[in-house]
Amino acid sequence: MDKFGRRFEYLRLSITDVCNFSCQYCLPDGYQCDTPRNFMSAPELNMVVQAFAKMGTKKVRITGGEPSLRNDLTKIIEQTANVEGIEQVAITTNGYKLEKDLRKWVDAGLTSLNVSIDSLDPRQFEQITGDGRLQSILKGLELAVELGLQVKVNAVLLKEFTDPQLSLFFDFVKSNNITLRFIELMQTGDNEAFFNAQHVSGESIENKLIDLGWTRKHKAQWAGPAKVYRHDDYLGRIGLIMPYSKDFCADCNRLRISALGKLHLCLFAEKGIELRDTIAKSLEHDNPAYLMTEIQNMLGQKEATHYLDKGFTGATQHLAMLGG
Repeated sequence: MDKFGRRFEYLRLSITDVCNFSCQYCLPDGYQCDTPRNFMSAPELNMVVQAFAKMGTKKVRITGGEPSLRNDLTKIIEQTANVEGIEQVAITTNGYKLEKDLRKWVDAGLTSLNVSIDSLDPRQFEQITGDGRLQSILKGLELAVELGLQVKVNAVLLKEFTDPQLSLFFDFVKSNNITLRFIELMQTGDNEAFFNAQHVSGESIENKLIDLGWTRKHKAQWAGPAKVYRHDDYLGRIGLIMPYSKDFCADCNRLRISALGKLHLCLFAEKGIELRDTIAKSLEHDNPAYLMTEIQNMLGQKEATHYLDKGFTGATQHLAMLGG
């Protein structure tokens, strides 16, 4: 718990910052490998999860970059699911390995899945992401629903692409038991020009939903910041993540650990706090208490808000650094 009384039961754990897509809003020139690739090992990741679990964390989301680029992802899912106190294990992925590996991940203990799909038109999808595998990703989504996972689809709102796609997205939600979440484009350290050209407020879509008879759904335990709406005529749901809205940070419930072992108190914190040496000490003594103490001490530095509305982007150069 921080000094504002917010309880953090949700950990976003990055295991790599590498991504094989080149999304316009994140890595338009592709992954540049401009940081050390000394990513945390599976034992280090396990120690981090143990420490957070002992302090009350119940949900872990494994992120990247693209987490499925790590060959040991299945092992990481399994060891995370086996930590006492962890009740949900999720991943956020671009979906390119869903058809091939999803069953293995579910057998290892995966409970929920977020997939980034910014367009349902194959040509536009490739234009946005630099990848042409939309149909394979959609087949992977079907399999995820079939296997009983909680499934969410993330779509970044982009002025150039979203409006023409809204009818396709609504049709998709009508017949699929998933939650489609529209995410406002966020300004990062290296996308200012793109942000200024493409940012769209989620309020216009929220107003459209209300006008069409959609009603706000009660937020589930450990849920993220999305405002989720439902409609009796639709099998799925629509969510809105609007980080520029008033009081967005009031019920923040997650912390982030980077693939290099840094604690990020906010996606847009001024810097990550180095924990690698403390993780090593906890491993050496087989005792997460060292790491727990360090994390709890660092929580005192967490701010009340991210100050995005004032143009502050902190140390986040692009979203692949921490998986969003």
